[in-house]
Amino acid sequence: MIHVFNYKNIYYVYDSGSGSLHECDKDTADYLKARYEGGVMPDFSAEKIAEIERDVQSLKDSGLLFKEEVKTYPIKSSEIKALCLHICHDCNLRCRYCFADEGAYHSKREFMSLETAKRAIDFLIEGSGNRKVLEVDFFGGEPLMCLDVIKEVVAYARREGDRAGKKFLFTTTTNALLLDDDAIDFFNREMENVVLSLDGRQEVHDAIRKTKNGKGSFAYVIENIKKFVRSRGDKSYYVRGTFTSKNLDFSKDVIFLAENGFDSISMEPVVTEIDELAIKEEHIPEILSEYERLCDKYLEKYDGGEGFNFFHFNIDLEGGVCLQKKVSACGAGNEYFSVVPNGDIYPCHQFAGDKNFLMGSVYTGELDKKIRERFAENCLFTRKRCGDCFAKFICSGGCSANNYHFTGDMNEPYPITCDMMKKRIECGMHVLAHKKESKKTSQ
Repeated sequence: MIHVFNYKNIYYVYDSGSGSLHECDKDTADYLKARYEGGVMPDFSAEKIAEIERDVQSLKDSGLLFKEEVKTYPIKSSEIKALCLHICHDCNLRCRYCFADEGAYHSKREFMSLETAKRAIDFLIEGSGNRKVLEVDFFGGEPLMCLDVIKEVVAYARREGDRAGKKFLFTTTTNALLLDDDAIDFFNREMENVVLSLDGRQEVHDAIRKTKNGKGSFAYVIENIKKFVRSRGDKSYYVRGTFTSKNLDFSKDVIFLAENGFDSISMEPVVTEIDELAIKEEHIPEILSEYERLCDKYLEKYDGGEGFNFFHFNIDLEGGVCLQKKVSACGAGNEYFSVVPNGDIYPCHQFAGDKNFLMGSVYTGELDKKIRERFAENCLFTRKRCGDCFAKFICSGGCSANNYHFTGDMNEPYPITCDMMKKRIECGMHVLAHKKESKKTSQ
C-alpha cells in the first residue's frame, strides 16, 4: 500500500510495507495517486509515463516501494507490566472539560490509602512474571494532594522491587498547583517522567482550568512549571495542553509554551460531551489547517535553532518499535491496568468507574477472565476499518477507550480522531524529511 500526499508544494509517497518515505515531483505524485488511489489520470505522454514507471520499478526492486506488508502477529502476554494508580479521586481544580468528572470519576471524592497502594504494588509484582522493568503512573484527580502517600509507595515499591529483582519506573501527572520545592525535589529524584497540565495562553487556560472558587489557575501554575523545568536537567517531562472548539487556533498555544521555555510539549484534542467545547466534524477542516500552521511554525523554530519536541510530530520510520508491538494496541486491560482508590481494577484510567469494565480488586488479586480476554484479543487486525489505512502501523488503530466511548465499540475507530491522526502523521513525515535534508546540507 502506498499513500501519496503533499505538504504545501512538496510531494511525498509513503510505502506502508517498507515504512519508506520518498519525496517526488508533482507529476509523479499525480500519476501514482491516480493509478493507485483513484482519481483522474493526468494527460501525460507515453514517454513521461514510462519514465515514472522506470523510477517506480527501481524503488520496487530495492524493496522501498510496493513492498508486501509483513504478516505478523500481535505480541500478547499474560505478564502485567504497568499500573495507573488513581492515588486520589479529588482535585483542587474544577476544569470544565475533565473526562474524570473534575477528578471524582462520577463517584465519591476519596483518597487511596497506603495499604491499598501497597496491595497494588504487590499485585503488579506478583503478576509481572519474568518482566524486569515495571511502570507505575500516579494519577488522579490531583496526585500532589497525596504526596506523602506517593513518597511512601515509591519507597515501598523500591524495596519490594529489589527483593523480587524488579526495577520500577514512575510517572506523575499533575496540574502543578501544589508543585512546591519539596515536590520538585522528589520528582527529580524519583520520577522517570512528569506530565504537567497547561493549556497555553492565559486566556485559553483560564477559560477552562479554574480553581474551586472559579478563578483561573494560570497565574498559580505557570511559575511552578517554569521552576520545575529549569530544575529538571535532562530528565523527561511533558507540558501537556488540551484544545477545545474554543481555541481551534491551538498552534498559538503550542508556540506560546515553547517560547516560555518548555521544550517537550503535547497538545491533545479534548475528550468531552460538553457541546460547546467538543470537537465536531464541522471543525475538522480548520483543525487540519491548524496542524499545518503549527508544522510551519515548528520548522521555523527548528531552523532558527529554537527547536522543541512536539509529541505528535515525532515519527520514526527507521528505528521505531517492532511491527509486532505496533499491531498489538496499547496493552490496556491485559498488560496494563488502572487501580482506583478502593482497590478496584479497570482496564485503564478512561474506563475507571464504568462497572461494565470492573475487572477485579487488588485485595483478591483476581481478574475477570472474559474482560481480559476481550482486551487481549483487541489489536490492529480486529479493527477492520484500519485495513486500508496508510497510518495503521503508526497509530495502531487509535485509543480503545476513545473508540468505545464515541462509537460504542473498541474496534470501531472514531472518524474524527482518525482525521486528526492522519494529518499529524503527514506533518510528522514532512518534519522528518525536512530535518534529514537540513542535516545533510549542513554537513
